[in-house]
Amino acid sequence: MGEYEMTTAEETATTSMPLTITRIFDAPRELVFKAFTEPEHFTQWWGPNNFTTPHCTIDLRVGGKMHYCMRSPDGNEFWGIGVFQEIVEPERLVYNDSFSDAEGNVVPASDYGMGDWPLETQVVMTFEEEGEKTRFTMQSFGMPEGKGRDGAEIGWGQSFDRLAAYVSSLSKA
Repeated sequence: MGEYEMTTAEETATTSMPLTITRIFDAPRELVFKAFTEPEHFTQWWGPNNFTTPHCTIDLRVGGKMHYCMRSPDGNEFWGIGVFQEIVEPERLVYNDSFSDAEGNVVPASDYGMGDWPLETQVVMTFEEEGEKTRFTMQSFGMPEGKGRDGAEIGWGQSFDRLAAYVSSLSKA
């Protein structure tokens, strides 16, 4: 593993409270689920405000991978990779999430200027029907407290704001 020690999602899940974000999307659950699991949708909304997603592949099966790139307005690229642990379509996704390079190799967060961050966190997403809308809850386990976690919460929140606008526009079309 090089000069850094691997910390698994299971080990980090007990080190801090999960980051939890809940949103109500004005769109059917199946559409919201597809927005997370189909690259042609994912690239339209993923990332914080003013970021783009120029690359995304998704192999939606247990053990399959999601590999993506977020590009900041100044051209910096942030690569990530997730390995699906559980898929209950269209109700639940569980995956282990890591920073990666463009080839899909897991890299330490320090490669992106983030210090005390595990190599892997676990993300649990649930999609619940609420009439014509979707109650979405995301929990990320293993993020350490501090500036990096605060930034991740802002970034996830902005991504979900963008997702809300995206799925709402599709469901009204």
